[in-house]
Amino acid sequence: MNHDLSSNLKVDRKAFSVISLTDDSGEKAYWLARTPQERLQQVEILRRINYGIKSAARLQRILEIAERK
Repeated sequence: MNHDLSSNLKVDRKAFSVISLTDDSGEKAYWLARTPQERLQQVEILRRINYGIKSAARLQRILEIAERK
């Protein structure tokens, strides 16, 4: 992921809309038309906007041992 690209991105907190969950906005069709690579790139951009570039480069893995009877 390009460092410069994500450092220039900001969330526009003035843009806001309220719609019903039953309204068809076409957003689902848009994302289903994108390739898996494009979708993952967007998730990474959103992660960097929300948590910053210096956050963990990968998702944290948690190991938990469950004992069975």
